[in-house]
Amino acid sequence: MTDTPTSAEALTADDFYAELTTRNRGLIPESAQLALGKARVLVAGCGSTGGAAVEPLVRLGVRDFVLAEPGEYELNNLNRQHARLSDLGRNKAEVSAELARSVNPHARVEVYTDGVQAENVAALLDGVDVVVDGVDVTTIGGWRAKFQLHAEAARRAVPVVSGYDMSGTQFIRYYDYRQDPTPLAGRVTAEQLEAEEVWDLLLRIIPRELVPLDLVEDIRAHRSDPDYSVPQLVYTSHLFGVLAARYTVAVLAGVPVRAELTVDVHALVAAS
Repeated sequence: MTDTPTSAEALTADDFYAELTTRNRGLIPESAQLALGKARVLVAGCGSTGGAAVEPLVRLGVRDFVLAEPGEYELNNLNRQHARLSDLGRNKAEVSAELARSVNPHARVEVYTDGVQAENVAALLDGVDVVVDGVDVTTIGGWRAKFQLHAEAARRAVPVVSGYDMSGTQFIRYYDYRQDPTPLAGRVTAEQLEAEEVWDLLLRIIPRELVPLDLVEDIRAHRSDPDYSVPQLVYTSHLFGVLAARYTVAVLAGVPVRAELTVDVHALVAAS
C-alpha cells in the first residue's frame, strides 16, 4: 500500500514513478509515457501561463525540468497564479520547483532565477526536448527575452509551445523548429523589436480579431498610466497549463498538433 507519505517515500524512484502514473494507463500510450519520463522540459516564465503548466506536467510524468523566471510573487498575482500568501516575495521558479518536488520528490529541477537572458539561453536549452514558453511580453525586455529563447530553440531544432491569455481567451502558438528554423515564424524580427511598441509586436503574433473587446477597452482606458498592469483571469491562465500539457504529450509522442489554437472560455460558457 502507498497510502501514506512514508510508504510512498520508501519506494525507489522507478517504483514511485510507476505508481504515480498508473492512472494514466489506457489514456496515455505506454510509448508516450516512456517519452514523458525521459524528456527534459524547459518552462520559460513561471508566472500566469508558464507557472500553470508545471503541475500538470509533473503529474503526467515529466520528471526533468528547467524552470526560468526572474520575478517574485506579489499580492496581485494571487488572483490567478499558482502561489499562496506565504509565497509572497519568493521567486516564482523556486516556488514552481518546490511544487514539482512535492508531487514527485525524485523530479530533477534546475532553476534559473534570472530568467531568460542572452548569457544563459544556451544553458537553458541544453538537452531540452520541448519548451513551454510563458515569457511575459508586456515589456520590451520581455520581448527581447522571448526572441532570444526562440532564436536559440530554432538553432537547436527544439519545439516550442507559446501561450497568450487575453481576458477569457487563450491563444496557443506552436513552433516546430524541427521543420522551420525561423524564430517566431518570421512574424517578429530583431529589427522590429527595437523599432516597435509592445502592443504592435503582440499583434504580429496574435490575430487582431482574436483580441477580446473588453481587454482592448481596458488597455485604451489605461494606456497612459505608467503603473498599468494588463488584467488577467485565473481560468484563462490555468487553461494554458492544460493545453500546454497536452501539446507536450503529443509532441513527445510524435502526434501531429495544430500550429494555432484558440479557446474562448467566455464564448463557450455563454448561452447561444
